[in-house]
Amino acid sequence: MYGFGTMIEKLKANPRTIVLTEGTDARILEAASRLLASNFLKPILLGDPDAIARAAEDAGYNIRGAEIIDPASYERFEEMVAQFCELRKSKGMTEEKARPILRNANYFGTMLVKMGIADCLLGGATYSTADTVRPALQIIKTRPGNNIVSSCFILVRPSATGDNEVIAMGDCAINIDPNEDELVEICGETVACARVFGIDPKVAFLSFSTKGSARHASVTKMQNATKKAQSRYPDVPIDGELQFDAAVSPRVARQKAPGSDVAGHANTFIFPDVNAGNLGYKIAQRMGNFEAYGPILLGLNAPINDLSRGCNALEVYSMAIITASLA
Repeated sequence: MYGFGTMIEKLKANPRTIVLTEGTDARILEAASRLLASNFLKPILLGDPDAIARAAEDAGYNIRGAEIIDPASYERFEEMVAQFCELRKSKGMTEEKARPILRNANYFGTMLVKMGIADCLLGGATYSTADTVRPALQIIKTRPGNNIVSSCFILVRPSATGDNEVIAMGDCAINIDPNEDELVEICGETVACARVFGIDPKVAFLSFSTKGSARHASVTKMQNATKKAQSRYPDVPIDGELQFDAAVSPRVARQKAPGSDVAGHANTFIFPDVNAGNLGYKIAQRMGNFEAYGPILLGLNAPINDLSRGCNALEVYSMAIITASLA
């Protein structure tokens, strides 16, 4: 696996600045304390400095040297308001409307990235994925050539020998019922993300059907998406539609999908909808002893990532490194 050690070495050569939007949360403070003890990633904590200092002291975390920015007293706030109004002028944004919006840490932090004050952002330990994605779409926007924001999870099953099993799953958090073309875009973004983690992608478009064993509109969607993805990414091994057992078990693959270069050996999985994707990664995490990193948001002009509200401090620290590595 392209491990965290390798990511850290790259960040040491090119240090980054990351906004952590929930400055008083104990998990954020623990992760920030650990980052501050290093020299590869500088955290910016958002919130009232006195409240953050009290929270850190109460929890026993050393955040000396941390940059703390309070949206309520930020010296460049009016400049931020003007830029936000320009970005949202087609929606009738006025300075009067913008000010209370930008007092919210998720919008304020995203504007810090837009203004070049920070390289990336990590939030969502106390609010929903939608509250992270909405300002990202409005302010950072999708990269040229991308029509959607999607997500993937990187799942790692540690091994005593150090030869960890690493797989990628998309989209497990954002697009509820993607169409064929959106699935192709999700595939391309998930493949690119998988490669960052050292995965040599072998992509399975998943279904409850393998090679036409069942008929349904959702099966047809995955069949067509597979063909489009194969055409768009000819250098990537892609196959579908495949049931999960056919995708990962060589024995089942020989029976259900003989001759496939992917079946039985897939390590990058594209789900038909967010129901399947969200259930799939959580089953792998909770019952398959995989560590889950994500959701990693894909397709944006700058790295903005979301935390699970059930995250712990180690997950915050790990996601901070991942986010900065994508900058």
